[in-house]
Amino acid sequence: MSSFTLPCLCANLRRAARTLTQFYEDALRPLGLSSSQFTILQALAVAGSLTQGRLGQILGMDSTTLTRTLAIMRRHRWIARRRGADRREWHIAPSASGKALFQHATPHWEKAQAQVRRSLGEGRFAQLTQLTTALTDLVTAKGEDQ
Repeated sequence: MSSFTLPCLCANLRRAARTLTQFYEDALRPLGLSSSQFTILQALAVAGSLTQGRLGQILGMDSTTLTRTLAIMRRHRWIARRRGADRREWHIAPSASGKALFQHATPHWEKAQAQVRRSLGEGRFAQLTQLTTALTDLVTAKGEDQ
């Protein structure tokens, strides 16, 4: 089945993101973990403790969505937060149970990731990763210039 190509880059990327997200959601569902929650745990595993603002920047998530997702993760005790120097600032880190869940979920994510990598081929997978990163950097830098 071939996809219908839309004339808008944003529409095509959003469609691809929705379908890819659903693919990863299916892989993580048996663990009771969403792809957004896994991504947050993954970012914290790589970067360590982050302010909520910095985490939102890294993930390209708006504050409302991030706050809602973090609240759910706190209820599950997957993350811990502490106040920063500024009382409005929160530092987010994975809790012990969040680290254990991330370790348990990683093979599920790796299996999904490997399937996408195989389907696209190594070259296209790497190229797509580079292009989406470059696009994110371009749009983020453009927003900072205004």
